[in-house]
Amino acid sequence: MSKRDYYETLGVDKSASKDEVKKAYRKLAMKFHPDKNPDNPEAEQKFKDASEAAEILLNPEKKQRYDQFGHAGVNGQGGQGGFSGDFGDLGDIFGDIFGGGGGGGDVFGDLFGGGRRRGGRSRGQRGADLQMQVEVTFEEAAFGIHKNVSVPKNVSCSSCNGSGGENGAKPTRCDYCQGAGEVRRQQGFFTVSSACPKCNGSGQMISVPCRKCRGEGRVRDKKELEVTIPAGIDEGQRLKLHGEGDAGSGGGPGGDLYVVLKIAEHAFFERENFDVHCRVPVTFSQAALGASIEVPTLDGRVEVKIPSGIQSGSKMRLKSKGIKRLSGHGKGDQILEIQLETPTSLNPDQRDIFEQLAEFDTAKYHPLNKSFFDKVKNIFS
Repeated sequence: MSKRDYYETLGVDKSASKDEVKKAYRKLAMKFHPDKNPDNPEAEQKFKDASEAAEILLNPEKKQRYDQFGHAGVNGQGGQGGFSGDFGDLGDIFGDIFGGGGGGGDVFGDLFGGGRRRGGRSRGQRGADLQMQVEVTFEEAAFGIHKNVSVPKNVSCSSCNGSGGENGAKPTRCDYCQGAGEVRRQQGFFTVSSACPKCNGSGQMISVPCRKCRGEGRVRDKKELEVTIPAGIDEGQRLKLHGEGDAGSGGGPGGDLYVVLKIAEHAFFERENFDVHCRVPVTFSQAALGASIEVPTLDGRVEVKIPSGIQSGSKMRLKSKGIKRLSGHGKGDQILEIQLETPTSLNPDQRDIFEQLAEFDTAKYHPLNKSFFDKVKNIFS
């Protein structure tokens, strides 16, 4: 049975560049790799064919012979007689396709989940990252604060100083993987490696485990930490405390702790980015005549002049009375929303005054009222 043309196998033209060949091969390798197609002989064959074609076309010398003599020019060089299936030559030629550094096992290990290591693995493993929520008041978020928190986590065992060995016992080489930290098995025409089930990939065993941590090197405990909440932080933002997550195992580094901020609601203020919003009630007389009133801000009370004729819902801006920006440059503003307050009960004298005032409630003195009725008149005319 005649072999299929290598260019046709990869789906590229004869004029294709080396990068185009690599791209085409990567696509096919990802699609037909046996790990993704278990018990599928057809996919396995297509993977072999694509790898064979790439081995030839990515080698300038072999490609030249193939272009000149076809398959006959590369027999024993790749092709029918020379493609070994262990990816030795192939990895050396284009290990960089998948970011590997050469060596066939590393090429496909990197592609489908972690390169194959040689000479054993480091026993130390990094601890897990942790996340916790911390609630602060509106003012604490605005001005910043130092907050003490208690973090439940894995900490380094004090009895063995994190080594996992009783009385300073040293780890020994794992007798199952001989210290390699991995075991290999043949799957089809290539070799698959996985973490050693006995030492969990560390390559070492604790001969005399610590009685307190049972050889883990870590115990469950709580740690008290002081967290610096910066001025201007907002709801849902995270602070990263490097190394304050779970302790690593076998002397590995600790993970990180992420503190997520929750800000308690305020009775008067609301926040929008770095601006502070609040509603300010004013009476009919204050709105009509104008007035000076005291308004609370984060920095204390300030006097605000309400202009005469102000309408309910109008907004006034107090510059730089908001929240300090996290960048440290300036502050937001405070936005006052005017709310006209209607009296709920009147004594006889007040009612008499309002009845007199009602006689003057004409469109001449109420521009919004005039505008409303003009619009209504236009609709129904």
